[in-house]
Amino acid sequence: MRVDDFDFTLPEASIALRPAQPRDAAKLLQVQSTGALSDHIIRELPDLLRAGDVLVLNDTKVFPAQLTATRPARAQGGGGPARVSLNLHKRMGPDIWKAFARPAKRLRVGDIIEFSSEFSAKILEKTNEGEVELRFNRVGPELAAAFEQIGEVPLPPYIGSKRRADAQDAVDYQTIFADQTGSVAAPTAGLHFTDAMFAALRAKGVEICFVTLHVGAGTFLPVKAELTADHVMHAEWREIPDNTARMINLAKQEGRRVIAVGTTSLRSLESAADPVGQICAGQGDTDIFITPGYTFQVIDGLLTNFHLPKSTLFMLVSALCGLPQMQSAYTHAIEDGYRFYSYGDACLLWRA
Repeated sequence: MRVDDFDFTLPEASIALRPAQPRDAAKLLQVQSTGALSDHIIRELPDLLRAGDVLVLNDTKVFPAQLTATRPARAQGGGGPARVSLNLHKRMGPDIWKAFARPAKRLRVGDIIEFSSEFSAKILEKTNEGEVELRFNRVGPELAAAFEQIGEVPLPPYIGSKRRADAQDAVDYQTIFADQTGSVAAPTAGLHFTDAMFAALRAKGVEICFVTLHVGAGTFLPVKAELTADHVMHAEWREIPDNTARMINLAKQEGRRVIAVGTTSLRSLESAADPVGQICAGQGDTDIFITPGYTFQVIDGLLTNFHLPKSTLFMLVSALCGLPQMQSAYTHAIEDGYRFYSYGDACLLWRA
């Protein structure tokens, strides 16, 4: 399919710069398997589910992955010092990370960049796409502590271009169940959940389990190819615990529904399914790219926010519900004042 098939016009006013308060006050658009639409509030989610449904959430935790460094003046052929912004996006080792650098043209392989008088990194590799690989001079917990000390919350570019991150974002841009540190972007469908909503879900008889997928900054990269078949998907690390695999496999055997909270949970599950749809516990990278024509093996429904035009995530929801149905749903959402993207409202999608 052509990437332009997934384009739509979104008014600037539809982009949320702050989340709903409280979290479960966000609007919720339900899209039935028939394409029928109904308007709700997120806190009504338990009423839209059944006893025995399994809800799968991503328990990754966002860390301050946006860093600013100085490249000192070079002794030969390099000019004066330069300021560089880095967005970390994938851990490669205890002291090695991949990052997107701006402006990358100021960096060369072998450069040492400095974050403070005692904290620095060496450029190991550099690509033509502005990506670099860095080896830091700290390791493990000490490196994590340094990120917490000097880093900033890595807000998505469509928010970060309009305002700086602040102390409120450190709270807002983290799910209340975040546990496994490693993401540079929040699994935003999970931002809507509150303790009260979890209590209501359990009272309804909904089962809850978790996967981990560490979201990379590549999730915000634009699709530059003209055809979906030519797009190379970024890889992200994910883990399916044994108890989660058991709960989902039992539900599938008994004909109960499995609902992913967020596209990260969905991609984790679908990438872990064997040819007969059984979930295999384990960990590793996934670069699964879901577009219309994909046959879903595991999930029956998806709770997700509203996504960017021509993005891999809008392609994914179009694969689940059908492109015409999603175009209709997004038109309704725009006309009805739904708020889009990471801090926006949500939709509950049922597989067509």
